[in-house]
Amino acid sequence: MLDNQFMRFLRIGFCHFCAIVLLSAAAVNHVQGDAQVHWVASWAASQQLVEPNNSLAPEDLSDATLRQIVHLSLGGSQVRLHLSNRFGNAPLHLTVVHLARAVSPASEKIVPGTDKALTFSGAPDVTIPAHADYLSDPVSFPASDLSDLAITLHFDKAPEGQTGHPGSRATSYLTHGDSVAAPEFSTPVKKIEHWYFIAGIDVVAAPDASAIVTLGDSITDGHGATTNGNDRWPDILAQRLQSEPGSHNIAIDNQGIGGNRLLLDGAGPNGLSRIDPDVIAQAGVRYVIVLEGINDIGMLGRQGEVTVAEHELLVHQMIGAYEQIVARAHTHDIKVIGATVMPFVGSEFYHPGPATEADRQAVNAWIRTPEHFDAVLDFDKVVSDPEHPDRLLPAFDSGDHLHPSPAGYAAMAHSIPLALFLSAPEREPKSAVLRNSLPPPAHNVAVRRE
Repeated sequence: MLDNQFMRFLRIGFCHFCAIVLLSAAAVNHVQGDAQVHWVASWAASQQLVEPNNSLAPEDLSDATLRQIVHLSLGGSQVRLHLSNRFGNAPLHLTVVHLARAVSPASEKIVPGTDKALTFSGAPDVTIPAHADYLSDPVSFPASDLSDLAITLHFDKAPEGQTGHPGSRATSYLTHGDSVAAPEFSTPVKKIEHWYFIAGIDVVAAPDASAIVTLGDSITDGHGATTNGNDRWPDILAQRLQSEPGSHNIAIDNQGIGGNRLLLDGAGPNGLSRIDPDVIAQAGVRYVIVLEGINDIGMLGRQGEVTVAEHELLVHQMIGAYEQIVARAHTHDIKVIGATVMPFVGSEFYHPGPATEADRQAVNAWIRTPEHFDAVLDFDKVVSDPEHPDRLLPAFDSGDHLHPSPAGYAAMAHSIPLALFLSAPEREPKSAVLRNSLPPPAHNVAVRRE
């Protein structure tokens, strides 16, 4: 009797052991399967609190459908959408969210048969907590390189606080009622040149695919570019990358905010605070191009002359911010490419004088110094007037002597060597990276005064 019970115990134990082995194997296979799915951020937009003059009225978002058009850089077989309520004061409820191919960048029409409903943990609606972002479930959606997608949201009631990206350079379309799946809107449509509550689109791409984040201000955001034309300098860089066999698996994520500064909040959070959400958090990111600083330099003396010590402190603090960006990006094996601050003498907004120009020259001298960044893009030399190097070349000037024209943006994009992105970045040991990037007691960059 005892032997029979013992044998029964062994049989039960063996069955349990087999079940555990099978479950463990299934878990391992599941993890391995997920590991084979390589997500890359194909489109992105920096989020900020939408200021009152760019906000939609509460009645606009009550029982309303909002369709927004975005331009992918890299295609893929599956997609997932990033939504954002980062600056909202209360939970944001969306009753339904759809994705479709857009007929064109300048129309709310979608290509028939391409509309897909997105889900969130399997549900058709989503409630995003205040100050949070939310990722949709993956959906099978063959998306082409450089294609236009329509993201359509339905609001049952107006949210408290609006998160978005005012400098979309793209038209969005608003109508009342639930028209999320409509090929085109039949009811009256309100057109707005801003994005709201959408932060990014990731695609499933080849294992060697990667992303470049362009971190910047209005020059990266595309002030002066063509509305619905997708001719910002990051857009044109994306076109160049797709045209070459060795770089066609590289995406571009434009994280520019108009008026942005490295050191202080203003038009959006300061640049240094955006490293985690706008750079490190992007799927597949391997490179970041940093073009920030013109607004820090311009704002210092905008209201009148300040002391030499204040100019020197600004340069010191800007260099410290660049060093912090490099150190933090290197921790995540992200290559950092610095871009020189472009000329803006003649700007009617900033009225820069000799002291401000000296600050720009001092900052650029540090950016150009070898080993501070992994590589340097000298946009200053690309767009400046050879006869007046403190000014934009007239052919590249949008007219405000601060922002490039579409021709200027094209010149910037075409000046970038694609070879920078064709091999994985080599890294020093982290200890060496951190040691080299820590700020010394005083920077050895002279601020030239005239």
